[in-house]
Amino acid sequence: MAIQKERVSIPLEGGQAMGGHLARPEGEDQRPGVIVWMEIFEINSHIRDVVEGVAAEGYVALAPDFFHRTGPGVEYGYDDAGMAGGMKLLMKLDADEMISDARAALKSLRGRPDAAGKVGAMGFCIGGHMTYLTACETDVDAAASFYGGGIAAPQGPGGKPSTVGRTGKIKGKILCLFGEEDALIPQAQVDAIRAALSRAGTDHEVVVYPGADHGFFCDQRATYQKEAAEDAWKRVKALFRDRLA
Repeated sequence: MAIQKERVSIPLEGGQAMGGHLARPEGEDQRPGVIVWMEIFEINSHIRDVVEGVAAEGYVALAPDFFHRTGPGVEYGYDDAGMAGGMKLLMKLDADEMISDARAALKSLRGRPDAAGKVGAMGFCIGGHMTYLTACETDVDAAASFYGGGIAAPQGPGGKPSTVGRTGKIKGKILCLFGEEDALIPQAQVDAIRAALSRAGTDHEVVVYPGADHGFFCDQRATYQKEAAEDAWKRVKALFRDRLA
C-alpha cells in the first residue's frame, strides 16, 4: 500500500502549535485515525517507522511532539547522549499539559477530511504512559500501551494525581504490554495496573512477555525481542481492527 507522509502542525490553545509526523494511505477514502505517542527519544526514525506501519494497515496515523514546550523538533538516538537528553525533557512533563496535548491531537485528527471519526492511541515508554493517560482523559475508542513507565506511581507527571488512579474514566478497550525483565516497571506495578483495570470493570488485556526487557518492540535497541514484538503487533492490529474499522 502506497503511503503519503507529511510534517504537520497541530493547533493548541493560546495560538500555539505542536509539531507532528503524519502518514496515511494514498487516495481519497476516509480512514480511522491512530495517535502514536513517542518515546523520550522524540519523533525519531523508529517512531516514523511505526507511524508509517500503522498507516500501511489502513489508518491515518499521527505522532505528536509532546515535548514541544521544552525541546520542539529535537531527535535522539538510542545511545547515552540520547538517553540523557530525553530524560531531561521527561522530567519537565506535566500531566495537565499532557492531557491538553492529547485532546488537541485528537481534535486535530478528527477534524481532518480524510479521517473517519473513530480514533485509537498507542505509544511506547513515556508514550505508553501518555497512551494510558489519553485513554483515561479522552474518548479514544481503543488504546495500546507499550511498557508505559510510571503509570502506577503515587503521583503523575508534574506531581499531579496518579495516572492509575484515573483508570475508572477509561471508555474504550486498553491493551497493556510489558516485558518480564523490565527493571523500570517492576511486576508489582504491572499487578497494580491489572488490579485497577479489573476493579474498574474496564475492557482490557494485560500481557507480560517472558524474557523481554524495556523497549522490546524497537528494532533499533539492544533490548529488541523479535518474538515479543511480532506478537504485540498482531495484538495491536487485532485491537484496532476490532474497535476502529
